[in-house]
Amino acid sequence: MKAVIAPMALLLIAAAPVKPDPSLGKAEAACRTHETAPAVLVSVTGLKDRKGLIRAELYPANDSDFLADDAVLINAQKTFRRVDQDLPALGPVTLCLRVPGPGRYSLSVLHDRNRNLKWDKLSDGLGFGGNPKLGWSKPKAVAASVVVGTGPTRTEVVMNYLSGLKYKPLERQ
Repeated sequence: MKAVIAPMALLLIAAAPVKPDPSLGKAEAACRTHETAPAVLVSVTGLKDRKGLIRAELYPANDSDFLADDAVLINAQKTFRRVDQDLPALGPVTLCLRVPGPGRYSLSVLHDRNRNLKWDKLSDGLGFGGNPKLGWSKPKAVAASVVVGTGPTRTEVVMNYLSGLKYKPLERQ
């Protein structure tokens, strides 16, 4: 009887659900130097300032999974990737996220100005693949998506910040 219980206990431990954690999706998203596999190279423009960090997250390109809880997606064995990067004082801001394979993925970018790893609607910036015009609800997954080929795919995300009663790119002077 003990011989049967031990393997069963190991199966239950191995199948334990993943709990929410800021590191979820990071190991899978880490690009290698001179990446050649399917990946998204995100050029971030329109930053308000160089405070805090920039976070990019990749999701399945459907409305039910787009911006869903990271632990829920991973437990359901769905695509979720995350990269956090300190903002450089000067120069271009580019993030790289590896993807499981070619296809369409939804992409979000957060300018986390106070580094609390949460969106603060009054101060933080948001951007999405495809650069959809933002309203008061999340954009449709397909509007916030990028199509990735067999190697690295470049895309530009323009950041949006609260200005008056809407989120929009900053006006350049």
